[in-house]
Amino acid sequence: MDIRKLDLNLLVVLEAIHAEGSLTRAAQRLNLSQPAVSHALGRLREALDDPLFLRQGNRMVPTSRTQRLMGPLHEALGLIGEAVKEGARFDPATSRQLFRLGLRDVFEATTLPALLGQIAREAPEVRLASVRADRRELETDLADGRLDIALDVLLPLSPDSDIRRAPLSHDRLMVVARRGHPAVRRGALSLEDYLAAGHLLVSSRRRGPGFEDQELARLGHERQIVLRCQHYFAACRVVESTDHLLTMPAQYAAVANAGLGNVLLEMPVELPPMDVYLYWHESRENDPGNRWLRENICAQFSPPRKHTPQA
Repeated sequence: MDIRKLDLNLLVVLEAIHAEGSLTRAAQRLNLSQPAVSHALGRLREALDDPLFLRQGNRMVPTSRTQRLMGPLHEALGLIGEAVKEGARFDPATSRQLFRLGLRDVFEATTLPALLGQIAREAPEVRLASVRADRRELETDLADGRLDIALDVLLPLSPDSDIRRAPLSHDRLMVVARRGHPAVRRGALSLEDYLAAGHLLVSSRRRGPGFEDQELARLGHERQIVLRCQHYFAACRVVESTDHLLTMPAQYAAVANAGLGNVLLEMPVELPPMDVYLYWHESRENDPGNRWLRENICAQFSPPRKHTPQA
């Protein structure tokens, strides 16, 4: 039969009758009336085309069909029971939950090392999956459970959105140049030289300006983009062997350029900071596991350290 047409509550009644061997005791166990249990058994007999139990004296004896059902049914009800309990409580020390995080490479590099270390100590069997999230699908992915949380810059949300967000940190922009770049003088870069240079733009989108270009345009400035690429680390490698400049978040700049022959420079013009936010769906607001993960992520963010420009 098609299980989608079966009232699954009837299987709970079947399990109770099998365990108690009596309609009366099964009714007491389920906090139902005896006629209600008898009616449920009748419906189940009709659906499965089997008597399921035969009366022998005062006891209901299961048929062979019922006996075959009991093993899988016990297992299924046990799994459902554990899932319900897990939804009401969350024990990091024993949980084997998989959390899916929507992260870009910036946040993978700056957040995951410390986060995974903390989780390994608190929750050795909890697993994380970091996936790239399309900003256009972020609300849907969080609502449908394809993502448990996401980290990103401040994003516009629809007026009736069920997405919740909390600020994590502010990160300023810095300029990455190769060591010995002719425009870098005394560890600094002038606005004139910055605008005259060729620039790399890192973006997951195929077209459109970056955050820094939008802010520069508000100040009446425009820079020349010579390469658009997807990942900051790749862009840092290009900078190392050219005279092109890269503008990127300061915290990730320190990580991505470690070991490369590049220097980090202050922006020659003041631009707004890049705000980092944590996103989740309102249906997970009070979920113990999701709340635990959010608290651990928030603990990884502290005020960004001052990066001293390198000559």
